[in-house]
Amino acid sequence: MMNTKTLMTMSAIFLGIGGVLLSFLPQEALHLIGKEDDLSFILQICGALFLGFAMLNWMVKSSLIGGIYNKGIVVANFAHFFIGSSVLVKQYAKNTDMSYLLILGIIYSIFAIGFGYLLFNGPKLSNNSASHS
Repeated sequence: MMNTKTLMTMSAIFLGIGGVLLSFLPQEALHLIGKEDDLSFILQICGALFLGFAMLNWMVKSSLIGGIYNKGIVVANFAHFFIGSSVLVKQYAKNTDMSYLLILGIIYSIFAIGFGYLLFNGPKLSNNSASHS
């Protein structure tokens, strides 16, 4: 299993990119999914949420994470990625022409598995960090 710092860093980068894109290019995102409605404000709010999650994950990436450690952060990330992966895969099943939904669904699923693993397992301590406790 990948270490927690890698998981937190990769999720922070992924969410940060999504947050910036949705915050600053909401009309383009709507066009990409074939919608011309003026729902850009909703995408901008989602972008703000993604950026907030990205900053949170980036700030705690070097902390002890897993099991009881930083449980709130792990639960929130797991819920986001698990529910998100379910929605993306369901939407792809309805419209297989949108292959980007499958790609995002796979990425979300990988993060959901990683955070799910952390939720139900304690962090793996190296011998060096365990001896300094």
